[in-house]
Amino acid sequence: MYAEGRLWLTYGTYFGFIRIVELDPRTGKRIPGNRPVNIAIDMEATAMMYSDGWYYLLGTHGTCCDGANSTYNIRVTRSRKPTGPFLDNMGVDALQGGGKLFVAASGRHIGPGHFGLLDLGDGVQKFSCHYEADLDRGGRSVLAIRPLLWKEGWPVAGDNFEEGTYEIQSERSGYALELAVDFVRMPWAGGFGFRSVPSGPVTPVPSQQLAEVQKDWPAGNLDIRIGDYMFRPHQIWTIRPVANVGGYPGSPYFKIQIAGTERTLAATEGGEVVAVAAFTGASEQLWRIDQLTDGTYRIMPKQMPNSKEPVVLTAAGRSTPTLAKFDPNSDKARWTFRKP
Repeated sequence: MYAEGRLWLTYGTYFGFIRIVELDPRTGKRIPGNRPVNIAIDMEATAMMYSDGWYYLLGTHGTCCDGANSTYNIRVTRSRKPTGPFLDNMGVDALQGGGKLFVAASGRHIGPGHFGLLDLGDGVQKFSCHYEADLDRGGRSVLAIRPLLWKEGWPVAGDNFEEGTYEIQSERSGYALELAVDFVRMPWAGGFGFRSVPSGPVTPVPSQQLAEVQKDWPAGNLDIRIGDYMFRPHQIWTIRPVANVGGYPGSPYFKIQIAGTERTLAATEGGEVVAVAAFTGASEQLWRIDQLTDGTYRIMPKQMPNSKEPVVLTAAGRSTPTLAKFDPNSDKARWTFRKP
C-alpha cells in the first residue's frame, strides 16, 4: 500500500500474526534495518487503505474451504499509524482478535473473503471479494464487486443497484424526475382538507392509474423535468438491466422507463435528457448507475450522441435536469431511488 509517499507491505506468518514492513518505493525491497511489526492476529488475506488521516486494516476472519458451511467474513480496524495499534469500533486491538464487521454472508452468498479496493475516482469506490459459496450456482465460489460506502469514519459494504420500480429523487432539491406533461388532478371528496368536517364512512382514495392520464400525453419525444413528487404515473420509473451491451465494474447497463410504458430516458446530442417513444438499445438509452461513497447515486449515459465526454444526470436548478461533467464536491448530480 502507498500512503503519504511511503510503501508498506502486510503479510501473514505461520504463527498466526499479520505483520507490516516498510519497503523502498524505488526497489520494492525492505529498507535495511526496518523490522516487521506485528499488527493483527487470527486473520488472513489482509489489505490496507488510507483515508482522511486513518489507516484501515481489512482482513478475513472465520473458516474457509467448506463451501456453504464456511464462516468467512471480512472485518476492519483502523489506526493513525500504519504500524498500529489497530482498533475496532469498540476499542479492541486487532492483536487481540478485534475487528468491526465489514461484510458477512448475505442472501444466498456465503463466506466473503479477500477484500480488494477499486477506487474509480470522483467519489466512486468499489471493492472486490470472493464468496466461498453461491447457493444459486451449485455452491460454487464466485467473485463479487460491490460499492464501498463510508459512514461515521468507517468503510461500509454497499449493495449493487437492483432492478425495480422507483421514484428518482434529486438529492439537491428533493424533487422527483418526471415527464413534462400536464398535471392531472385526482377526484376526491375531501372538501378543504383538514378544515373539512368528516361525514360518512372512511374509504380509500384509489391511486391515479396510467390509463387515466397516458391518453393525453403527446406522441414522440417528451421533455423531462423535476417536480414535487405526488406518486403519479409520470413520476414512476421502472429500471431493468439490458443484456449483451457490456457493463462496468460490478453492474450491467440499465434502461430507465416510465412504468408500464416504453417511454425511455435518453441523452440527447445537445446534452439534455428526453423520454423517447420506445427503447432501441442505442448507447444514449443505456444508463450506468454507480453508488457513491455517501450512499447516493450517480446516473450517467453510456454515451452522449456524437460525444465521448463522460457526463452525468445533473439537476441544474429546481426543475431542470441536464447532462454535465460530474462534480464530486456538489450535490447537483446525486440522486436517490425510492420505492413508490
